[in-house]
Amino acid sequence: MGSMSGLFLLALVSLLCAPVLSDLVISKVDRRIDLTSQIARITSTLKVENEGSDLVKEVLLAFPDIQAKHLAHIAASASVGKGKAKGYSTNYAVHSVIPEGMPASLTCYSVTLPKGLGKGESLTFDVLAVFTHALKPFPEEITQADIQLLVYQDTAHYLSPYAVKAQTLSVKLPEARIESYTRLDKTKNVGSEIKYGPYEKLHPFSYSPIVVHFESNQPFAVAEELVREIEISHWGNVQVTEHYKFVHGGAQSKGEFSRLDYQARPHVRGQYAVRRLIAKLPPRAHSVYYRDEIGNVSTSNLWSDSKKTELEIEPRYPLIGGWKTAFTIGYGLPLRDFLFQSDGKRFIDINFGCPMNDVIINTLIVKVVLPEGSRDISVSAPFPLKESKETKFSHLDIAGRPVVVLEKTNVVPEHNQKFQVYYKFNSLAMLMEPLMLISGFLFLFVAGIVYMHVDLSISKSSASYLAKLQWDEVRATIQQIQHIINRGLVILDKLEASLRDLSRTGDIQACKAARKAADGSLKELSKEIKPLLAFLQSSQQASHILPKVEELVTKEKDLEEKLMVKHSIVVDCYEKKYGGKEIENRVASLQQKITALRLEVDDLREFIDEI
Repeated sequence: MGSMSGLFLLALVSLLCAPVLSDLVISKVDRRIDLTSQIARITSTLKVENEGSDLVKEVLLAFPDIQAKHLAHIAASASVGKGKAKGYSTNYAVHSVIPEGMPASLTCYSVTLPKGLGKGESLTFDVLAVFTHALKPFPEEITQADIQLLVYQDTAHYLSPYAVKAQTLSVKLPEARIESYTRLDKTKNVGSEIKYGPYEKLHPFSYSPIVVHFESNQPFAVAEELVREIEISHWGNVQVTEHYKFVHGGAQSKGEFSRLDYQARPHVRGQYAVRRLIAKLPPRAHSVYYRDEIGNVSTSNLWSDSKKTELEIEPRYPLIGGWKTAFTIGYGLPLRDFLFQSDGKRFIDINFGCPMNDVIINTLIVKVVLPEGSRDISVSAPFPLKESKETKFSHLDIAGRPVVVLEKTNVVPEHNQKFQVYYKFNSLAMLMEPLMLISGFLFLFVAGIVYMHVDLSISKSSASYLAKLQWDEVRATIQQIQHIINRGLVILDKLEASLRDLSRTGDIQACKAARKAADGSLKELSKEIKPLLAFLQSSQQASHILPKVEELVTKEKDLEEKLMVKHSIVVDCYEKKYGGKEIENRVASLQQKITALRLEVDDLREFIDEI
């Protein structure tokens, strides 16, 4: 804190030799410094008089460089009325200037007076200066149970290149507890307000440093970066998506954080934490969502009526000093509330800044995505912005959608003003995407019709087509052979069944009749299979499978012969009145061969089926 005071003293020394710039005199200054939030707002009511003979068209405002680097917004306006009835009728242009002879340690702004100020005339107007990061935590690190103390430095005398006849200063604090403050003549403390003055007959560049050390448990919600994307659709919607990177910019947290203590006594243990944020959205906002990197965050509430829409956002965890979080909110707006026409151009009229109160934004990027085909784009804003352009591709885009990128640093709620993006757009371009969809579906249907009615098969005279026909004939022949083999196996199964009936009934004549019928059927099948084998032997397409087919036929023939021999032996034994045990012994070796042949036949059938 001592080093910062030293900087103010150095600035004071550099002002002692500064010259008087004009015959203007400030007859009265009332300064009000509001430190009730993390944003310092200084409202100065100035009454200026021209004691010279020349017409004066500007009034200079001076700020020390160490204070000016935190200046986020400055505005000047003429006031009408007093107290609660006070209003503003005229806003004056304010711009940065570098007057000759001004001390190098000062940053100056000029308030332009449209009508000028003649000899003996006076004018009263208000100047609002908004500063960010001007309140410094002291100590810089605190525990969860500590209170947050801040330091603010300024001057009790109004710093001006003009003589000041009379001035007062009041400093409004958030709490009545004040650790310390600079005591000068005519200083008094009333509750949470410190008053200095009145001071009279102050020389130009009069400077009297003051330091206020006070308690403030207001949350320091700082958006390190906010990217707002405003996408315009002429089909009736404005889609707004806001990506936040938040940090608690107050005193850094040291030691452990106890969630239990915080939930039990939130106003004692972590009272300066950011618990929730309120986003004031435009009326008739719809399709509102709030999510972070994990997904949708359910700890949010939405209230809406005809005049406003409020979204209460509660992060997944409370933010204390130095803690960070990132999240996204999005919502839709009716296009007719924000899109207008003027002089043959369309323009979008929408707020620039953050919808949350008392939030400092270090870097704000606003991207206005216009419909594809927009041209002659221009921007109108009430304050300077860094402007660039890019292109975004979305569904059914051909050339891409033009994007106006607006960037500003050190943004405060006072910047949440209307800005306009003007562009030209041919209404017929809206039909391009529907026509693309219609054309796409039409092409798809036509292609389907053509496919169903056009013969896309291979030419019947080509070698590949002939080879395919030959292979189809080979496959059909093999299937016929397999069918004949299957019929033969069924006949052999019936022959074996007749032997089982013989052992049960002893009817030898019935068994011989079954044998005779089987012989006739097998001879017929043998005649059917011969021409089929001859065809396969003559076809080149069957060369790779013919050996297996021939092997299958041979094995099946061997199986027939073995079963016929078995049948003859069993019938002969029954005629000679042999016992069952002796019959089994006589056919045992033969039965083993029959079983093995059946397995080989089944394997060959499966192999041919796979091919």
